[in-house]
Amino acid sequence: MAEAHQAVGFQFTVRPDGVDFKLSQEVIKNIYLSGVTAWKKRAIQFKNGVLAGVYPASPSSWLIVVIAMMSSLYIRIDPSLGMIDAIKDNLPQRSESSPTVQLVLSAILFATGLWLFLIYLLRYTLKVLLSYHGWIFESHGKMSTSTKVWLSLVKMFSGRRPLLYSFQASLPRLPVPSVDDTIHRYLESVRPLLDNDQYNQMEILANDFRDFKAAQLQRYLILKSWWATNYVSDWWEEYIYLRGRSPIMVNSNFYIMDLLYMTPTHRQAARAGNVVHAMLQYRRKLERGEHAPLRALGTVPMCSTQMERMFNTTRIPGIETDIVQHLTDRKHLVVYHKGRFFQVWLYTGGRHLLPSELETQFQRILNDTSEPQPGELKLAALTAGNRVPWARARIKYFSQGVNKVSLDAIESAAFFLTLDDEPQGYDPAKTNSLDSYAKSLLHGKCYNRWFDKSFTLISYPNGKIGINAEHSWADAPIVGHMWEYVLATDCFHLGYTEEGHCKGDVNKGLPLPTRLQWQIPKECQEVIETSYLSAKQIADDVDFHGYLFTDFGKGLIKKCRTSPDAFIQLALQLAQFRDQGVFCLTYESSMTRMFRDGRTETVRSCTSEAVAFVRAMEDADRSYCRLALFRKAADKHQNMYRLAMTGSGIDRHLFCLYIVSKYLGVDSPFLKKVLSEPWKLSTSQTPQQQLNLVDINKFPKYVGAGGGFGPVADDGYGVSYIIVGENLITFHISCKFSCPNTDSYRFGQNIQKAMLDIQGLFKPENDEKVVERRKHIENGKKHI
Repeated sequence: MAEAHQAVGFQFTVRPDGVDFKLSQEVIKNIYLSGVTAWKKRAIQFKNGVLAGVYPASPSSWLIVVIAMMSSLYIRIDPSLGMIDAIKDNLPQRSESSPTVQLVLSAILFATGLWLFLIYLLRYTLKVLLSYHGWIFESHGKMSTSTKVWLSLVKMFSGRRPLLYSFQASLPRLPVPSVDDTIHRYLESVRPLLDNDQYNQMEILANDFRDFKAAQLQRYLILKSWWATNYVSDWWEEYIYLRGRSPIMVNSNFYIMDLLYMTPTHRQAARAGNVVHAMLQYRRKLERGEHAPLRALGTVPMCSTQMERMFNTTRIPGIETDIVQHLTDRKHLVVYHKGRFFQVWLYTGGRHLLPSELETQFQRILNDTSEPQPGELKLAALTAGNRVPWARARIKYFSQGVNKVSLDAIESAAFFLTLDDEPQGYDPAKTNSLDSYAKSLLHGKCYNRWFDKSFTLISYPNGKIGINAEHSWADAPIVGHMWEYVLATDCFHLGYTEEGHCKGDVNKGLPLPTRLQWQIPKECQEVIETSYLSAKQIADDVDFHGYLFTDFGKGLIKKCRTSPDAFIQLALQLAQFRDQGVFCLTYESSMTRMFRDGRTETVRSCTSEAVAFVRAMEDADRSYCRLALFRKAADKHQNMYRLAMTGSGIDRHLFCLYIVSKYLGVDSPFLKKVLSEPWKLSTSQTPQQQLNLVDINKFPKYVGAGGGFGPVADDGYGVSYIIVGENLITFHISCKFSCPNTDSYRFGQNIQKAMLDIQGLFKPENDEKVVERRKHIENGKKHI
């Protein structure tokens, strides 16, 4: 009864002599503290907005310019070359204003204009400097004098203590490559995959497109690149993600796992309490722009735009296209447990709930024995099925009454939390524990994740956690950035008691979590069941294998003087050929965040050089040239990756040309052919240690397992790999059971063998010089 009493803000009683009001002091206090917190938050956001708005200058620099200008006037020197007098002459004349006051005002206005001009000049200079990408093409560990000078200039113009969004206005725009370069690189990329007749036909289509249609489309694309901050990102989000009408579960969403070897507590509510509190801390710094911007080489800034929609964001279904709804300052989350939805407030008295208070709230939900309402158990399956039925059901059944109120609570929540009832996590004693864990995160039961939320936090009874993320609003490294912060804060800053509970006093006076109410008619329940069955068919078809490669890692690969990413990509090509007997179009994701609003570009990993290397590995008579071919293929891959990062990729340019052609009604057989090619091997590397909050050399058990995604092609593989520290690489492999030619476990074994076989090339007895010397010795023996 104490909670119910405190929940009442005021009471009134009607008496013969009037109305008697009784106000709750506790509620009034909370309202006051909430208001103070809100104004403090606005003040901090305004301050940080000003700091980011004038960066790389500072507000105090304005005062310096004004003082310098006033001082020059005092000594009767006019650095404005008469502009101050011109401003003075054009100011409104007021009888009460003395000439001195007007002169001072004119000087201040001129100084302000000069200050703004200098800010623009600094930003433009920094933008020009950041447009130089020659440094990325230099050999690792070798830096030219020009690059050293460039790096010093970037540091000088970058200012001190930048905030998250300080560099946004200084980032260059993504350049539009020339059509000739893109077509040349495209034809080069498909040459190893086509026979002579197929290649000649493709070459004819490409040349026809270049000669007769490309120029018009390119002009419109260049025009867009001048007008928009990024000529790719908005179309990429709309046409690749939001206009897709197939289920986003498995096909689009991805997952991220917990720490691999460590579980800080085995109490589900406690772990969820600490993690949610850490997320709220991250969100507060994000809203204030207080996170440090990511920078390559510790100097070159990356775009932070994607981070803006991390919280308070939901994908809203539509008949023809979805939209991404982003709200501000959401103060609650929605929790799903055993078929029930609960609303939990995240603030009290103008502050975040403490971890111990969140643990109390989540434990109350776990202890709740109420039954789901009709249709509530599998309601979230609507977000797992096809988009059109979900959009129609949303309009028909969730646009009014209690259903609308409850759906609004979910879609406006900071994020979604699922308290699962089946333990998951990596267990070395169980061979398929990583497989089961991944499938649970990727699709669960198809109705216990809200797949439309920017991310769903999943908490398991054994203390393990994980994330399922919707893909349209951002890419995996963005979610990974938040996840690294959360795990480090959870384990090293918040901590737990000896009993495994969250630290801090238990506040039992908090209002109880609120059950969301639903009135779901039979017709809607049938739509839910149809979506569930459709989603379950997709989920049951996912063949997944998680594999920890511990034979060696980045440390040994670097000693071989090659790129770890190129090493792994060539191993994947070798594994693919051994598994399928053919080469295929291969997708590797590369980021373009060195540009404003940049997202990703495709690296076509199956190059002619990679094919030559793989064929040599499979030919016993060509062992003498394998290492040389490997180095050539690795160098080619690195160059392709660098081109993609610096805006000279292939696929985003062709994609945008195709979109323009559809707008203009221009028919292009070449673009249709390119956009319809299947990616039978889709790969991605998830970055680790973006924040360097944990020294994994000192704490080797506190490493993450990374994450993965579902198969892109019905007859292909999806492979996510994570280079963890110096001695571990994790692989997340997916395909479909319905394809008789693919097997995730078999492909994992092929990857392991390929990695070991390539590493064997670098043993002393296999060095090129040693092989060449051995051949000379053998020839000498024959002559004797």
